[in-house]
Amino acid sequence: MKEKVMTAIKPYIQIARPDNWTKNVFMLPGIALALFDDPTLIRWDHIPGLLIALISLCLLASSNYVINEILDAETDRFHPVKKKRPIPSGQVHIPLAYAEWILCCLAGLVLAWLVNFPFFAIALVYLVLAWAYNIPPVRLKDIPYGDVLSESANNPIRLLMGWYATGNLRLIMLSALLAYWMLGAFLMAAKRFAEYRKINSKEQAVKYRKSFSYYNSDRLIFSIIYYASAFGLFAGIFIIRYQIELILGVPFIAGFFSYYLHIGFLEDSPVQYPEKLYQNKKFMIYTALTAAVMIGLLFVHIPIIGQIFQGRPN
Repeated sequence: MKEKVMTAIKPYIQIARPDNWTKNVFMLPGIALALFDDPTLIRWDHIPGLLIALISLCLLASSNYVINEILDAETDRFHPVKKKRPIPSGQVHIPLAYAEWILCCLAGLVLAWLVNFPFFAIALVYLVLAWAYNIPPVRLKDIPYGDVLSESANNPIRLLMGWYATGNLRLIMLSALLAYWMLGAFLMAAKRFAEYRKINSKEQAVKYRKSFSYYNSDRLIFSIIYYASAFGLFAGIFIIRYQIELILGVPFIAGFFSYYLHIGFLEDSPVQYPEKLYQNKKFMIYTALTAAVMIGLLFVHIPIIGQIFQGRPN
């Protein structure tokens, strides 16, 4: 009996994609940035609130994954891997899936309210953007470049959620938001490129995703270069304006971009499924090292760096 229950429940757990919760690590730089802006917020009693914020974000993310699974079921049948997902393969009762979507939305918003009002407001923006991305007649995911830019907007939203989860109620630096957005766009465009190469058929690709009627390998590569360049511009503005020591981390960031693009060119690239990138241990070690270097450099002062690049006195 227990096995039958677990078999029946498993597809509903799968469409919530708890394995994708690892993406919410993108909230952590927002926390670091908020503490950099106001070091008085570094307190042990803030940890419960941060945990509630993280759980809220995970539930809201799952609500988005559920509605995505429901609305994409027909087109997913044209993808060589996604056609095996629970809904396209007929393992899920659609009315129950809609109920799961609503439940995750409400539970995530209730927890967001418990954090603070700015966090709750950004959580609402996160949901509305996801609905615009997935739900007709808007359905941004069908619009070339609109799909990448709207989906990657979750990056700065997660940054803001991390920022407000700490209790920092001041305005975040605009250059940081824009740089984080372009980083997300770079990652998403690389994903589209890997998907396009995997399907290896224009006709089949268009059936899977309408935006592929415009995309091709060249256009996707050009967009990847654009997003990487835009990230560099906005990140440079942030570094010069707020923390010049971060310039020491530039070689690590450049290495991350080139490493990720290299992975994107692999046959059946894991970039198609970012939640599975943890299986590439070398890349994950390098990513963790890069993140540690950049966050560490936020909180150190090296006078000679300011003298060299800004003429800043000791």
